[in-house]
Amino acid sequence: MKIQALLEAPCEWLHPGEQNSRIVLSSRIRLARNLSRFPFPGWARRTEREKVLALALPAAVGLSAMKEAVLSDSMDHFTPVEKQVLVEEHLISREHAGRNAGSGVVVNRTRTISLMINEEDHFRIQAFKGGLQLKAAWRIADKADTELDEKLEFAFSPKLGYLTACPTNVGTGLRASAMVHLPGLVLSEQIGQIVKAVNRIGLAVRGLYGEGTEALGNLFQISNQMTLGESEEEILERMHKVIGQVVQHEENARQKLLEERPRLVVDQVSRAYGVLANAYTISSKEALNLLSLVRLGMDMGLFPDRCRTIVDEECLIKTQPAHLQLSQEKKLSTEERDALRADFLRTQLRDVPPPETGQLSSPLHS
Repeated sequence: MKIQALLEAPCEWLHPGEQNSRIVLSSRIRLARNLSRFPFPGWARRTEREKVLALALPAAVGLSAMKEAVLSDSMDHFTPVEKQVLVEEHLISREHAGRNAGSGVVVNRTRTISLMINEEDHFRIQAFKGGLQLKAAWRIADKADTELDEKLEFAFSPKLGYLTACPTNVGTGLRASAMVHLPGLVLSEQIGQIVKAVNRIGLAVRGLYGEGTEALGNLFQISNQMTLGESEEEILERMHKVIGQVVQHEENARQKLLEERPRLVVDQVSRAYGVLANAYTISSKEALNLLSLVRLGMDMGLFPDRCRTIVDEECLIKTQPAHLQLSQEKKLSTEERDALRADFLRTQLRDVPPPETGQLSSPLHS
């Protein structure tokens, strides 16, 4: 299967980035673009969407970033499980997973760039980097955008900028986002204040899989909401500054927890490790929330740093429902997935020693 070949290749954005990779897992740039003289996908007939796909798919495959593309196909050629795997990998949206004939996707081998064709817009160009590397991700997306613009005619207004299906994307069509891990702010009950503060300055805070989803595993997506009236550079600068401030708040929250409530930290991390290492059935939600606490323990030095790869590259992604089903090449019931997930986690955590709690657990703080 093509999707199996994709998953067997190393995923670059899962590797630590240059800055704040403990807290900022990944950076993503998404550009919305549409072809002129074609209706937006939501208004288009199937024959019109298929015409767009016939133009867009070869243009996307021909990008320099796609020299080693391992996935390029129409959405009706994927099974429901394969589509959900792509959602869990953050390569397509949940909405795009519901598309069939007339829509498509192209992904390169390292999963640093993904193009959705005929989602809400004719093109959704997505570029990914590990850690806080918005500008590096922007360079990937911008290069792909430039190459496509040389082959195709985009819908553009000298007054408004790029025209998009949703008015909130008109202008640059740029959405910059970062996936941040904020267990310190959650444990210290400060997350609500941070979300409100970020929202007040025109940014959005969403869950693990974007708009309308839950922040499982203390993972949040922070993104800009304005695309009109600001240049790409201004958007990226503002995003970088705000995310840097959120990272600082998370660092301060963790430090305060260590100083004032070390037993709480040790208890939460140790319980999480104990359940994950010994459970024989566990849900996706519980696994993500417990893995978040183990990851926090790694950041605080309670586990060897070599174990981070096991959590970030193996457990966080491969325990998701569709990944488990794909590994078994069949549809599984909830009970079967929960049992398989627990077996997988126990196996992976054999190489992770129990947390070193001596130094943190000794003070008798509340």
